[in-house]
Amino acid sequence: MSFIEHDIADQERFNLLLLEPGEIYFEDYSVTYFPKGTVKADKEKRSQKGHLKICSKSVVFVPKVLQFPILKLPLKNVTSVEEWSGDLFSRLDKDKVMRITSNVAVKMKENNIIGPYSFFKEASDYTFQLDYVSVDDCLPQICQLHRASTLPPGEQTAMINAIVLSRQSRCKFNTSWLEDLYEKIQFETQGDRILPLVNNPGRIMLTCKRLYFQPFNNIEKVPVIKIRLKDISRVIKRRFLLRQIGIEIFCKEGAPCSHIYLSLPTSDERDDLYGTILDQKELMLEQSSQDDMMIKWQSKNLSNFDYLMYLNSQADRSFCDLTQYPVMPWIVTDFTSSTLDLADEKIYRDLSKPIGALNEERIQKMRERYQEMPDNKFLYGSHYSTPGYVLFYLARIAPEYVLCLQNGKFDKPDRMFNSLDDTWANCLEGAADFKELIPEFFEGKGEFLLNKGVSNFGIRQDGQPIGDVKLPPWAKDHHDFIDKMRAALESDFASENIHHWIDLIFGYKQTGEEAEKADNVFYYMTYEGAVDLDKFQDPNERARIEIQIMEFGQTPKQLFKKPHPPRFTKDGPRHYSFTTVSSSSQENEEIEVKAEQSVQSAESSVASSVQSCLSLEDISALYVTHQYTLHKSGVTGLQLTEDGCSIFSVSQDTMLKMYSLEDQRQLRSFNVSNMALSSCLVMPDNKTIVVGSWDNFVYFYSIEFGRILDALKAHDDAVSSVIWKNNILITASWDSTSKIWQFTPSSELHRFDSAVFVGQLDHESGVYCQDVDETGSLLVTGTEEGQVVIWNVGSLYPIAEMRAHEGSVNAVGISSDCRKFISCGSDCLLKIFDVETQTEMVVKNLGYQIHCVVWCNNLSLILCGTDLGQLEVWDGDKATLVSAVKGHNAPVTSIEVRTRCVLTGDKEGKICVWKPMWQDS
Repeated sequence: MSFIEHDIADQERFNLLLLEPGEIYFEDYSVTYFPKGTVKADKEKRSQKGHLKICSKSVVFVPKVLQFPILKLPLKNVTSVEEWSGDLFSRLDKDKVMRITSNVAVKMKENNIIGPYSFFKEASDYTFQLDYVSVDDCLPQICQLHRASTLPPGEQTAMINAIVLSRQSRCKFNTSWLEDLYEKIQFETQGDRILPLVNNPGRIMLTCKRLYFQPFNNIEKVPVIKIRLKDISRVIKRRFLLRQIGIEIFCKEGAPCSHIYLSLPTSDERDDLYGTILDQKELMLEQSSQDDMMIKWQSKNLSNFDYLMYLNSQADRSFCDLTQYPVMPWIVTDFTSSTLDLADEKIYRDLSKPIGALNEERIQKMRERYQEMPDNKFLYGSHYSTPGYVLFYLARIAPEYVLCLQNGKFDKPDRMFNSLDDTWANCLEGAADFKELIPEFFEGKGEFLLNKGVSNFGIRQDGQPIGDVKLPPWAKDHHDFIDKMRAALESDFASENIHHWIDLIFGYKQTGEEAEKADNVFYYMTYEGAVDLDKFQDPNERARIEIQIMEFGQTPKQLFKKPHPPRFTKDGPRHYSFTTVSSSSQENEEIEVKAEQSVQSAESSVASSVQSCLSLEDISALYVTHQYTLHKSGVTGLQLTEDGCSIFSVSQDTMLKMYSLEDQRQLRSFNVSNMALSSCLVMPDNKTIVVGSWDNFVYFYSIEFGRILDALKAHDDAVSSVIWKNNILITASWDSTSKIWQFTPSSELHRFDSAVFVGQLDHESGVYCQDVDETGSLLVTGTEEGQVVIWNVGSLYPIAEMRAHEGSVNAVGISSDCRKFISCGSDCLLKIFDVETQTEMVVKNLGYQIHCVVWCNNLSLILCGTDLGQLEVWDGDKATLVSAVKGHNAPVTSIEVRTRCVLTGDKEGKICVWKPMWQDS
């Protein structure tokens, strides 16, 4: 069995992978689609025949002609659904025409080619004429699902589940599909068929002779799946999304249906079905206990591969569930030699250690961080098996699954699985890459290593398109590679040491004190029993947990409480010593920070940053186009991604949240620390976000993989601010220091490396705020006691120091030409200083506090967030208030400015998006 056996992408042009993971397809209608602009004279020529698929979160039109793209209209972006009449149609057709107005349309599979989806984000009308039914037959259902799409994710799921339950309760099993009219019904319920990233609801019927599954839609190849009880070889209870509600049924070789995975609404219903199946007389299971299989393996009557696959199955790992895909170990570490000598001990990995502990330098940093963590400690912020990792390996044979998981996009070409050597090196040295392998590396023909041209994955930086995976020199081709990987797995070395890896993944070193000793502790939510989803009353909270489960993966069920015995050998088990692997270090490299920046460099940076500026006309027309509240406390940091699609925010509620402006919903919520977060910034690669926390740490969070890449113990007190410019990271803290770090973000050509300490800037009191110029050479800091200090970053020396406020300094900002800076304090004063002479050019007593400022890079305009909930715009040259617009009912605590867009956050957790009135929202 393998992933390919469950591939549903090739069933027909439309499949459930075109929907969101977990989305439900209800039914379809034969329709004719009339593109926008169609007139009566050419309606026959421009019309497209096809089927309209009604789904829980979208409406999908599938044209019969393959050159036309599939058109998906997400219901959350639909503004109206209505019966429509116009001069395009005759009087007889008027009750058969429906018009859907949507702000977003997704086009897929144009010319039937699998590729990234095209998103068209403009309001448009989509007109469909129903061929055989009237609008009244389908419009109410679409409108009901449309109402559900306006709710928060958890409530939307609850409403959809209620709709599904209502529909399912009206659907009975069609007994005409029974093979034998004399079959006695033993059990009947409703449940879902589980396939990778897909849940398809239907009716389950068990008789004395067969098990039937009748889907509620027509997506399956057959209307009813039938399994003869005498063909069943194994029946296994499964944990699905951390709930004991799954059951997987395997059939004997040659059976018409080889396998089915079902999930039921509750564990009690699952147990009832399981027990009823076992009670049937026709059932003839292959009985093998865990002890029997162990003895077969020990005595070499069962291969290492087959035994590991058996343990995976016993531990709830299934090819149907990407969150619990079977996991296999890295065995070979040599992917550069021309030959592979299986008798050479040096080519093998130390199987007594998890991947994360093979690099002593890396694991030492993680141990230090682990000791300083609060409860629910973990060494590794990512898992060794997640849906993303599985599809990382399988992208070439499962492109539609990748698009489904990644919202219609492929990963960047240079970040794909391109080389065995590079992938192993990253697992060994990467700060947050601890993935193991999958069974396809040891069995099959190696198709997943080949690019057969099914999809266009893009062009790498060297100008070459994504091709086959680069194999080690010792492999003649992909067949030979699989054969040699399998030979290594079955080698004497692996046979004598694989029990150590079993202890880590399935055994006594998986949890508790032994896991700590073995450096084998992962995020608590990945372990069985850590979370009981049934106890969550809040549907939104439950939805958040389910998303985290999907992202983090799951640790296998623990099978052994004691050390697993080794395999029998002639000479007994041998012991091997390993040379500790150390990643390239920069300890002996001198880190140079330029003390001076040229005038040309400064002018260039100012010019390049103008693109992210708002003009005076834009600012005068700013108004709130969208607002939402996700945080429970004040927003302390905001960042908009470069593509303008997502907002990252941090708060004193300890949460980092990702919000989609396109979908207008929360995409991710991550508890970074057990203390408040103070600031955040997104790196230029758009994949890493740096977060400052009151727990003294700076965290480096992977947007792509949803986990902490590194935690930097930066200060001795709360981190108040983080800034990054030109590979220089500057952190400020209440411990009276700002610190300079060398930090180069990861990219296609540069793996993630931890920040390296460069120097420290000492103050007389806690540093509350800071700002740096575009070149990263001039820094202004503000302190708890009202002092403002100007620093030369290159030399680490202060240029000037002044007492600017009677109380604390709330915010500082430097003008783009580095000639002026603004300072706002708790004494309600706004001051503008000359950088060169430190002269107070402007002093304004406002009578209220300004908490955050951004000096727009057109040299004169300053945006301020006030105590009054207003967004103020000041002219820095004329010292006049240009405008003040109220968007909040609480003090504005954070501002982010991007191209023709402003974000603000307040003390109560509300976030507003501001745009000029003439700009499309």
